[in-house]
Amino acid sequence: MYPTVAEALALPVVRRGGPTVVAGAAGMGRRVRWVHAAEVADIAHLLRGGELVLTTGIALPEDPEGLAGYVAELAAVGAAGLVVELVRRWSDEVPGALVAAAERHELPLVTLSRETRFVSVTEAVVALIVDAQLAELRAAEQVHEAFTALTVAGAEPAEVLREVARTSGLPVVLETLGHDVLAYDAAGQDPTALLADWGQRSRAVAVAERTAYHEASGWLVTVVGARGADWGRLVLVTPEAPPHRHVVVAERAASALAVHRLVARDRESLERQTHRTLLTQLLGQPPADLPARAAALGVPLDRRQLVGVAIRPGAATAPAQALATQEVLRDLAEATALAARRVTVPALVGVVDDTSVRALLSLPPQAGLTGVLRRLAREVHRTAAGTQHALPVVVAVGTTVTGLADVRRSLGEAAHVAGAALRSPGSRLYHRLDDVRLRGLLHLLREDERVRAFADRELGPLLARDDNQGSRLVELLRCYCEHGGNKSAAAAAAHLSRTAYYQQLARIEQVLGVSLEDPESVLSLYVALLVHQAGGRDPQLPRPPSAAD
Repeated sequence: MYPTVAEALALPVVRRGGPTVVAGAAGMGRRVRWVHAAEVADIAHLLRGGELVLTTGIALPEDPEGLAGYVAELAAVGAAGLVVELVRRWSDEVPGALVAAAERHELPLVTLSRETRFVSVTEAVVALIVDAQLAELRAAEQVHEAFTALTVAGAEPAEVLREVARTSGLPVVLETLGHDVLAYDAAGQDPTALLADWGQRSRAVAVAERTAYHEASGWLVTVVGARGADWGRLVLVTPEAPPHRHVVVAERAASALAVHRLVARDRESLERQTHRTLLTQLLGQPPADLPARAAALGVPLDRRQLVGVAIRPGAATAPAQALATQEVLRDLAEATALAARRVTVPALVGVVDDTSVRALLSLPPQAGLTGVLRRLAREVHRTAAGTQHALPVVVAVGTTVTGLADVRRSLGEAAHVAGAALRSPGSRLYHRLDDVRLRGLLHLLREDERVRAFADRELGPLLARDDNQGSRLVELLRCYCEHGGNKSAAAAAAHLSRTAYYQQLARIEQVLGVSLEDPESVLSLYVALLVHQAGGRDPQLPRPPSAAD
């Protein structure tokens, strides 16, 4: 907000006095808060700091010790500089003791070789200060308008940080109170360097106020939160002490982020959004800075065991279509992230499609994978059961990989296994490719036209009969196949008497023109049913009637 000593000396009224910097050039960047003309030696106790002191020297001490003490007192109170007119007391140069003291304290000492009207200097510098203040106020008003518009528009955190970087020209990072990076804008600088060892660097920066500049790190830090619930910090990286407008930018951005979180409480959390973005990029073309961003979130990807995981809502309580809503998946993602934290497994967790939650586990090379997976899966089941939807879940695991290029395959395998295992009989803590066997193979081939044509040929007449007459023949056939041809067990699973069920089986044989006593026919029909299940086309059996019904 205030001009520097160098900017004050550049004013025409000062230039006409023939200024020469004779000492303290290192302090020319000091800010001038005011100009004070004084002809007494004991002026220091009347100053507040930031003053450019003007004097003719007529009342300054004669002895070198007195001159050195005069300069030391000015430096102690934070004076911006000392300007001496060489007309009345000294004609050619100031005493060496004055020069040595100013150099020692890095206090700019400037001589004027011609008589100068101090009142004109004061007016010019004060006008410069006022102009700078007005410019700062106008800039602050523009900042308020910009961030008010973002707040009203419900801007996402990435948009808010983009405006911070554009307005300030500085890199900006939004982090959790646990020092994980949620979002950032490098303002054109190298993001890898910005995020390197972020957690360790951030933990070393503690500020006592809600907004403060930490000089050692070059960070302007402001706390983000509302209603007494702080949840993050916004960091502007600036090697120099920030001007007032940058403080305004940081505080208004923090307010916009806090409001966004309050408004978006019923939507995906900011942490899950950040993880989802990284997982989506891993499933596509990962950008070069992705490892650094993941590491800043506490999930290192270099020289680690990486395991893709998919978690799907089970179909035990309702049709899969009803379960896989975004609200349910968001709750499941938060439950999975909580489970990973409880078993201390670094993981990216997010919702990347309409069917499942994806996670990428990052484990040290020496970690025992089986034990970790069992603990995590057990915790996921327990935590998911404690959500408001009391979800049963299917946990599926992909192949363990060590390179970023193979992560996509591991995540894809996990999704395929979860889809295949969703309706598999029996239950496991987690499923792998080896566990889903034929069902998994058919799930992988479910989009192959030849496989789908085979299933349509096998089941076509039965599907048509159900569609036209509203019957349940496909469901009843599936019960028969899943119970290995045991008619009594199949009838119980279908909630029919054995007599009624046997009649339905005879009708199935009649419609399809096959014998259910022929093992090959039953095998072909079961494979066709699995293909339809893998494609999501298999209707669910109704739930058993309860006493309340």
